[in-house]
Amino acid sequence: MGEGVKALLAKPIKLADQVAKQSGSGQCLRPECKDLRARAEKLAEVLRQAARAELYERPAERIVAGTLQALGKAGGMSARCFESHSRLRRFLTFNPVSGFPRTLALLDTAIEDVAWLIRISSPRADADANGADDDADLRGLPNIAQNEPILFLIWDHIARLHTGSLAVRADSASTLASLARDSPHFSKLIVEEDGIAPLVKLLKEGTDDGQEAAATALGFLGRDEGSVEKLLHAGVCSVYSAALKEPPMRVQAAAAEAIASLAHQSPRCQDLFAQNNAVRHLVGHLAAGTIQEHSRYSVGGSSTRHAAPPPPEHMRSLHSVVLASTPSMLPGVSGYSSNEPPNSSEGSNGRNNQTQSAAAGRTTTSRVTAPPPSRPQLSSNGSSGRGPRETEDPATKAHMKAMAAKALWKLARGHPGVCKSITESRALLCFARLLEKGDDGAGTHLQYYSAMAIMEITRVAEHNLALRQSAFKPSSPPAKAVAEQLLSIVRKGEYDDLLLLPCITSLGCLSRTFTASETRVIGPLVRLLDDREPPVAKEAIVALTKFACTENHLHVNHCRAIVDDGGARHLVQLVYLGDELQIEALILLCYIALHVPESEEVAQAGVLAVLLWASKQGQLVQDLRVERLLSDAKGRLDLFQSRGSII
Repeated sequence: MGEGVKALLAKPIKLADQVAKQSGSGQCLRPECKDLRARAEKLAEVLRQAARAELYERPAERIVAGTLQALGKAGGMSARCFESHSRLRRFLTFNPVSGFPRTLALLDTAIEDVAWLIRISSPRADADANGADDDADLRGLPNIAQNEPILFLIWDHIARLHTGSLAVRADSASTLASLARDSPHFSKLIVEEDGIAPLVKLLKEGTDDGQEAAATALGFLGRDEGSVEKLLHAGVCSVYSAALKEPPMRVQAAAAEAIASLAHQSPRCQDLFAQNNAVRHLVGHLAAGTIQEHSRYSVGGSSTRHAAPPPPEHMRSLHSVVLASTPSMLPGVSGYSSNEPPNSSEGSNGRNNQTQSAAAGRTTTSRVTAPPPSRPQLSSNGSSGRGPRETEDPATKAHMKAMAAKALWKLARGHPGVCKSITESRALLCFARLLEKGDDGAGTHLQYYSAMAIMEITRVAEHNLALRQSAFKPSSPPAKAVAEQLLSIVRKGEYDDLLLLPCITSLGCLSRTFTASETRVIGPLVRLLDDREPPVAKEAIVALTKFACTENHLHVNHCRAIVDDGGARHLVQLVYLGDELQIEALILLCYIALHVPESEEVAQAGVLAVLLWASKQGQLVQDLRVERLLSDAKGRLDLFQSRGSII
């Protein structure tokens, strides 16, 4: 609601009074002038009433403009009747009677539009004490919105966000979220009509339904750079980060999904979310119930510090093996804290009462439901003990994890700072665990988002030495866990599986982290070259090229492993028949010829012949990468292989 609109009303009020005065003059002899005067007086009345109200600015500007146009025509009609000419000249003046009905209709339209503006800009007087609003139906369609009814619908619901009860505001936010989801045009209209501010306010102060709807709607509004800038100016990053800390979980999930959407649209959002500790809270939701070493993601409260360690889990999974090789945390140290204070009942008791409180808490918990001893229960902020998280249904928990993984994926894309925060929080172990088993109702979506997050982190690590050395050093248990799961998925080689392509990409980006003895990675990638779908084969070739390129300090070992696993034979076929794969396969063959030209398998596969053939193909040698490598590769093969070995 804007104060600036009231200044706009001064001119139409003055003009309406002038029209009423001229039309009511005794010099106006036509009976239509009386109707004109009545309309002008009515319009002046509703305009003064509007000046006393808190108006919704966006429709007010359009309605004032239309009112001025109507009053301008009415003033022209009344002025012609008011001019002091002789009686004969007044009757001969061109002022057709047919113009009056049209002018009167314009004034009626202006009156209706101003009355509608007052209705939507004012709280309902008949709303009951419980916040129920009888104003469930649309409050009339203004004439100004006849050509674009959806604009009226947006105006009406934005006005409800300002003036309605909490229930009405939640319903309007849900409607705006649906409109923004359906069309980018509707989303842009909501932003242009000042719908961001009331949605942000509802996200801060509304009911659970209202906060969820507001979080969803704001996430759909960031469809372009201009809209994202307005969202950032409204402070949505800090509001979303705060929403991740407070239950209920469905609001947290909606906030996480919106974070993913905004981070996808703008790199600035990545920075602001990182500054507001969104990464910490997202990792906390991802870790809750996923791994046992949850205190790295949670509040360092007394319940976490003094809780007894859970009984050991049987060594039946990768998760167990990794945890067994990870040093346990020091007692009394919080590895990943939150802004939430410890439970007040625990903080107020002294050291002597902590044991009794813990024992009483365990007794009370056991009466309600006994959690399995192998997994400590986590609250919504990641701390142990029964909390709001335990009251959530499994589907909501699974959806929360999926949205947290999706948000981390989008935040990590091309951002070294976020990737560093994620890897330092040991979230890699969470991703490895989720890739291994998924999670309840989230299924493939959670695994896919986890795989994409790993892919983005490894892409950044490929070009960031510090991140690569800290997060993916060969002795790191989380790095081992991630590599093991990536290899497991690549070994299966199921193209219908959404996880295959990002896992191949991740292995290629990690090519510089594998040791000389780690040759088990090459074989699964080489097998993907044999009669595979083009996207899979291309991604496998790109990954193998990162192992074989000169920048990889173990390129000779990797090239020899590729040849030993039959890669040269597959690549020769792809250069001849691969169509869109020709250039990528030829580049990898050039690296193999440069680094292991003495190999008998290379000679038997006919690599020199295919290089000679490729040098005569214009569409291949035009690529700058091929032009740089091809001549050197032919020279090396000519030097090391005899003519007799060429097939």
